[in-house]
This record gives sequence, structure tokens and C-alpha cells, in this order.
Amino acid sequence: MLGDVLLINDQHKSAARSILQRVQDDRREMEKQHGNCKFVVAISGESGAGKSELAHSLALLLKALDIRVKILHTDNYYRVHPLERRAHRVNSAYESVGVDEYDWELLHENIDDFRENRQVFIPCIDIITEEVDQLFTDFSKIELLVIDGLYAIRTEGVDLRVFIDLTYHETKINQLLRCKEPTDGYRWQVLEREHHHVRALKPLADLHVDRDFKVVDPDRAVY
Repeated sequence: MLGDVLLINDQHKSAARSILQRVQDDRREMEKQHGNCKFVVAISGESGAGKSELAHSLALLLKALDIRVKILHTDNYYRVHPLERRAHRVNSAYESVGVDEYDWELLHENIDDFRENRQVFIPCIDIITEEVDQLFTDFSKIELLVIDGLYAIRTEGVDLRVFIDLTYHETKINQLLRCKEPTDGYRWQVLEREHHHVRALKPLADLHVDRDFKVVDPDRAVY
């Protein structure tokens, strides 16, 4: 998203280094088995948990290894225009808030574009203008895709799923600093609805990022 505010700290960088280790291991295994290095990482968590910060930190580490990486924010894939979303949610008594707000078909299509090395236009919301721009992207130049968003790990075709285990109750300071919507009763209603949808996705994750931003493999131990 254009104009987004990132608050990257040492915890994000440390977690990104741990995730990078897993990415490298999995990519080597993928290349050995399939001869294919096109790899997709998805990062989910509640609003304010640090998804974008973690995605950006991971992308910088990959770039330093000469791995061409691109971040896709699922917030760019809302079905309802940004200027109409609040009214839409309120009119539905907040029942519309959740995974169905997103255009999953388009997101999956863009992931397929990535795997097939296509040149396409992808949506990109400008936070300042609240308009949906179209960003030309040449996926033939991209080796690794990082998808970040509330429900990103439910995306099809993902190779590594990361879940940040923080609730919006624990990240209120980030809500105030980074909030893309007014911090009023409406905002907290939305966050509570999102909370239930996001928590249900935790079992899908390959890696968990705990409250101290330690990366844990649920099948092993701290990564």
C-alpha cells in the first residue's frame, strides 16, 4: 500500500533472520525435488501485530542475498472501494467484516502470474488518496513473493505460512500509531470481528511468531 507507515524494530529484524533460515532450507529442498525456485511466503496476524514490518525486514534480508523479492499486501485486494468500506461494514452490522471482504480470485490469479513469469497490472491502494491504483509488475524478474495480511496464510499456493501470535488487545499502541482508519467505536468493532477470523487461521501456520517475536516451529522448537 502506498503511504503506509512502518515501525520496524530489532524484534522484527531478529524474527526475519529466523524465518530466512527456514526459507533457505525449504527453497533448497524445492529446487532439489522440482528444479523450481519460485517461492511464496505468507505472513498473517491481527492488525498492529507487525505483519508489514516483518515482511519488509524479510524482504531486505533476501535482497541482500541477491534474491529478487516482491511484497504483496492483501489490503490491496479488498472487494469494496476504500471510500465505501466503512458504510458497507456499518450497514451490514459488521457482519461483512472478515475473509469474504477480499478478492481471493484476483489474488490467486496474481500468484499464478508470479509462478508463470507474466507481466501484469496489480492493485495498489494509495492511503493518501484512498484510490485503487494499478501497478505494472514484471513477475519474470521476481524469484520470491511475500504476501502479508490478516488472512494471508489462507491463500492458495503458499510454500511457507507464518502466523504472528499477537492479538489487537496487545498491540493498541500500534493501532494508534499506524491506524489507517479512525480509532473510534467503529474501528474497535472491526478489530473484534477480525480477531475471531484471524485466530482461526493459526493451525494453518508452519511457523509461529510469539509475543516476544521468537520464531517457533510447532512441530519442533524455537527456530
